Amino acid sequence: SAASALGTAPAPAPAPVAVKTRPHKHRPLTHSHSLRRPQLNIAYPATGNQKDIDIDDERKLRALYDMRISQEVDGSALGEEFAGYLFRISGGNDKQGFPMKQGVLTNTRVRLLLSKGLSCYRQRKRGERKRKSVRGCIVGADLAVLNLVVTKKGDAEIEGLTDSQVPRRLGPKRASKIRKLFDLSKEDDVRKYVVCRKFEKNGKEVSKSPKIQRLVTPIMVQRKRARKAAKTTAVAKAQAELAEYKQLMAKRIAEQKEARRSAISKRRSSRKASKKAEE
Repeated sequence: SAASALGTAPAPAPAPVAVKTRPHKHRPLTHSHSLRRPQLNIAYPATGNQKDIDIDDERKLRALYDMRISQEVDGSALGEEFAGYLFRISGGNDKQGFPMKQGVLTNTRVRLLLSKGLSCYRQRKRGERKRKSVRGCIVGADLAVLNLVVTKKGDAEIEGLTDSQVPRRLGPKRASKIRKLFDLSKEDDVRKYVVCRKFEKNGKEVSKSPKIQRLVTPIMVQRKRARKAAKTTAVAKAQAELAEYKQLMAKRIAEQKEARRSAISKRRSSRKASKKAEE
C-alpha cells in the first residue's frame, strides 16, 4: 500500500459510536392483553343490580361489534341464558381506560377539544376548554368493558341481576315527591314522613334525614308576601316619580317657550324703535 511504501503506519479505524435510544412512553401490550375479550357490565334499573359477565366465545361477541351506543341488542345472540332479553348499549371503556363518547362515529381513539356541558369532560375553570382523548361510539374488539342496560326482561331469571332487589339507601328529598310516595294530601305534614337513616357512630345512635326541598312553611309564605309587597311598592314609587318627572319637564319646557317668546318680542320692539329713530 501507499502507507507501507512511505514507511508510515496505517491510520486506526474509527471506534463505533454508541447510540442511546429512548424507551417507549407506553408499555407494549402483552399477548395476554391483546387476546383479552370485552367484559360485559349489565345493569337492571328495576332492581338496581349490576353484574359483570365474561363471554369467552368470540362468535357471540361478534353480534355486538360495529354497533353504536344507544342501539339495542337481542339477548339470544349472547347466549341461551339471555333469551328473550333486550339490551341497550350505554357506553364502555377501552383497554387503556378511555371512555366511549356518543356522537364520535369511529371505533378508534380520537382527541377532541371539549368544553363545559360535553360528556367525558369536567370544567375546572370558567371558560376553560381542553383537548382530551376519547373512544368512538362504535363497539370493537379493543374494548375492555362494555356497559349494557336491560330494557326488556326475558322469561328466565339471571342470578345476581333480576332475582334480588337492592334497597334504596336514601328516600326522596323534594316535598312533592314525598307526598307522591306516601300518598299524602296538602293538609298532611310532610316532615313526619321523611325517610330517616339511623346508624351508630362512636358508640352512639345517630339519625340523619335530608333537608326537605320546596317545603311551604309559614315563614316562606310571609317572605313571599313581603317580596310581593316590596315589588308593588317599588312599581308604585317608580310610577309616581315618573309622573313627577313629566310634570317637571312640562314646566321647564313651558318656561323655555315663555323665555323664547319674550326674547323674540324684545327683539321686535327694538327693531321697531330703531326704524322710527332712522325715520
